Amino acid sequence: MNASWTSTPSGGSTALTADPEAVRARDRRHVWHTWTPLAADRSALTVSHGAGHHVWDIDGNVYLDASALNSTCGYARPEVLRAMVEQASRLHHFDLSVAGHEPAGLLAERLAGLLPAGLDRTLFVNSGSEGFDAAVLMAVSYWSHLDRPRSRVVTFARSYHGATLLSRSLSTLPRNRHPLGSPLPVTRVELPAEPRSLREEPALPALLAAFEEAIGTDPDDLPAAVVVEPFLNVGGAVVLPPGFLRELRALCDATGALLVVDEVFTAYGRCGAMFAALRDDVTPDILVSSKGLSGGYVPIAAVSVRRNVHESFARDPVIGGLRYGHTTSGHAVACAAALATLDVLEKERLPERAERLGADLLRRLAPLAGAPGVLDVRGFGLILVVETESPELAARVLTHARQAGLLLRQVGAAVMAVPPLVIDDEGAAAVADGLTAALARAVA
Repeated sequence: MNASWTSTPSGGSTALTADPEAVRARDRRHVWHTWTPLAADRSALTVSHGAGHHVWDIDGNVYLDASALNSTCGYARPEVLRAMVEQASRLHHFDLSVAGHEPAGLLAERLAGLLPAGLDRTLFVNSGSEGFDAAVLMAVSYWSHLDRPRSRVVTFARSYHGATLLSRSLSTLPRNRHPLGSPLPVTRVELPAEPRSLREEPALPALLAAFEEAIGTDPDDLPAAVVVEPFLNVGGAVVLPPGFLRELRALCDATGALLVVDEVFTAYGRCGAMFAALRDDVTPDILVSSKGLSGGYVPIAAVSVRRNVHESFARDPVIGGLRYGHTTSGHAVACAAALATLDVLEKERLPERAERLGADLLRRLAPLAGAPGVLDVRGFGLILVVETESPELAARVLTHARQAGLLLRQVGAAVMAVPPLVIDDEGAAAVADGLTAALARAVA
């Protein structure tokens, strides 16, 4: 079936689908949706196009998208699209295990100037899961190169670092369980308090004590790395107490453990700064980033490391380098898209906008705290969380919001609003009003 395209007043374009139900039926017959119960019908919402912070479905309905985990500069951004087309017309990609190409070098150089000082060497891969696998391999290999083998990893029990065997093995989240053995020893730190209590500074000592105990002092059993997310996304939309990364850096320094910060979700403005590590003035040994790097236009992830970690790989006994990568690692079009996305981020000061609009949204939503069905309201940059009393209530909130033209995300009992960073003041107000109205309907 052919579809023609026409422009819309909003500046987007719309697919004129002759039979929307045929599109949905095809999806139900052939598409296996990620992280979805087989009984769920994800084709009920089938999107056709987007512009700015809005998307349209195949029936012509418009939605304010506050579910966009990886959308930094929004939909149909002409600068990013132009960069992708121009790069594809010259060189769509070349295997970086064989040769270099300019977009990879330009992007790695650009990141070195934006990252915390000292993280000046970057490996590119295709996803956050791949990036995290590479980061753990780097950390364990580093100690092997020093002839002081360490393999244990310390992390949050509620961590989510990806969908690979290795990343799943770190987490205790039910959705991450798998029937295979763990590839390395893991010490998991339970949260010492409920998320609604953990976000305040008084919770910091108990959290640090839990990590200090997990790291230990036995010289024969020190961890290779401590790996953490600055915001526990899938693990419950958990905001950690201020200063946590800074104090965790000190614990790692005392034992030599490498600090690996998973900023797959928080980097590139989402947290209200270019990187969450910068909010605490911390330089990790390894930093993994992905989602916002290309704004979701093309898959790409970055694993950035300190020089001493990189240089240790000259001692690798097989090739004298990193034995990791994928044919499409550092894809040239993805690098071009990322460079264009970073241009937009810096030109329009989107991290600063995220911090300002996030604070405004938090102020607007704060009155919901203590309302029927609500346990907490919290935020981290342009990540807004309304924790409800049950996953069932959160699901009803999402349903009512979608019926009113607002797309939100659900993490257990928490409702999350994560709009594109280009959202304006009017759009942010619409998110707050829409979420508030959906909650009222859900508890009625």
